[in-house]
Amino acid sequence: MERIGRDSTAYPEALKEIPEPPHELWLAGTFPPPGHTRLAVVGSRALSPYGKEVCESLIAGLAGYPISIISGLALGADGCAHRAAMRAGLHTFAVPGSGLAHTALYPRAHVGLAKEILESGGGLLSEHEPNYRARAYDFPSRNRIMVGLADAVLMVEAGERSGTLITARLAGEYNRQLLCIPHRIGDVHGYGSHFFLRFGATLVSEPQHILEALSIEPRESAAERNIDTLSPPERAIVSLLSEPRTRDELLRSCGLPAHEALAILGTLELAGILKEAFGTWRRA
Repeated sequence: MERIGRDSTAYPEALKEIPEPPHELWLAGTFPPPGHTRLAVVGSRALSPYGKEVCESLIAGLAGYPISIISGLALGADGCAHRAAMRAGLHTFAVPGSGLAHTALYPRAHVGLAKEILESGGGLLSEHEPNYRARAYDFPSRNRIMVGLADAVLMVEAGERSGTLITARLAGEYNRQLLCIPHRIGDVHGYGSHFFLRFGATLVSEPQHILEALSIEPRESAAERNIDTLSPPERAIVSLLSEPRTRDELLRSCGLPAHEALAILGTLELAGILKEAFGTWRRA
């Protein structure tokens, strides 16, 4: 674990721009690589099934691009974003409200996730000493670090009383672009997104919208994505489609539980890798 003072060359320049930058930082793992665009993902701790599905599919569609996913290691949207980033082969970076020591890391339910992030080549960052235990007021404070590090902030969902609304307001104060996912009218989880969309936030409903907001030129086709960036189960399914197959044929041949195979098919379809037509699946 590395201690980084504000006078260190390793201290992120982006954090020096925000009000009350941290006096020091503690880093485990690695910062987002040079040249990577940094996308902070925020949302409810009580993530809805819709929010989870959309968060996963949007991040899956960013695979292969120089993007780092930043979030807060919390339950709900944060954990979903970190895991989706790792599945997509993206660098991911967590900013918990606690210190980074194994015994202090919070939430305790995500100690294993923090280990996975480090093993994947990602990083953890805190302004607190390693053994510091988080208090309630530390979470709004850590959000300023997440937003300060980011080039843009993606809000998955937020209810009327959600702390995510504070983070979204910070994006405006720090001159970071705010991206919001639309929800059905009347959906309580969509309050935050719809509120900020009314006041000029960028609507996001597909990965290309995120690329446009981040000024990243999309490839001609997402199907050209390097197969090495796919997870082993995803590669297994794609390799079976050297010729079109029906869904039942795929489920029998892939050797995966049906629910897992169907979820992967949906992810690959949303990412533009596969498509379904006339009852058969094929490469896009």
